[in-house]
Amino acid sequence: MNDYGRSLLPRARGKKDKILIKDAPSRARLRAPAPRPKVATKTNRKPKTAAPRGTSTRDPRRTSAAILAAAVKEFSEKGFGGARINRIAARAKVNKRMLYHYFGGKEALYLAVLEGVYVAIRSAEHRLHLADRGPVEGMRTLIQFTWRYFLEHPEFLSMLATENLHRAKYLQRSARIFDLHSPLVTQISTLLRRGAEQGEFRRDTDPVKVYISIASLGFFYLSNRWTLSTIFRRNLADDSELAAWGDHIADVILSYLRP
Repeated sequence: MNDYGRSLLPRARGKKDKILIKDAPSRARLRAPAPRPKVATKTNRKPKTAAPRGTSTRDPRRTSAAILAAAVKEFSEKGFGGARINRIAARAKVNKRMLYHYFGGKEALYLAVLEGVYVAIRSAEHRLHLADRGPVEGMRTLIQFTWRYFLEHPEFLSMLATENLHRAKYLQRSARIFDLHSPLVTQISTLLRRGAEQGEFRRDTDPVKVYISIASLGFFYLSNRWTLSTIFRRNLADDSELAAWGDHIADVILSYLRP
């Protein structure tokens, strides 16, 4: 075969050619630019997850106070039977596990609330400094304070009504309830004794009966004002009626105490 015929035959691939063909993709990959690292932007940045409610980072006093405040509302609105731990936890913005950690359960929380409302009124009475007042002034101050407190703290009356429905079942478990009320009885006794010594009060008075009379005249009026208003066609919830009834309580008690 002459040189012209050889030029028409297909050219055989050499070893070098095979390597070049085989390695072509690899070389292409080597020549391709490396991908850029992703930079965090506002659009692709992962949002920070908020800490779960009721974590240990909370201030214990604050958390306890929030639970008690929420429980007061729940128990005063729904009573013991209708109150729900889930709603209390939601109102306090804590989880149920933390609520149980602080108070142990529904009954223990209810008792803590009950003691709390008593502590509040007894502490406020202590700040009246009745021992520094004259007998008549001191008694009138106590009467007016009690009436105003009932008006300003309907949750107190609601909790009392709930506990009386249970015949003081939970209050009897309190180890501190007597100690809370003992100072009040002592203050009233002192006013009555001094009043009797000065000839302003009668001598045969019982401090517990006197306080029950004060509380009952206010409690009955407020707990029945809607039905009484309907029966007598008189708005007993009007501000003027409420103010007049407060004066009426003072007149009734002080009239009884006169010698």
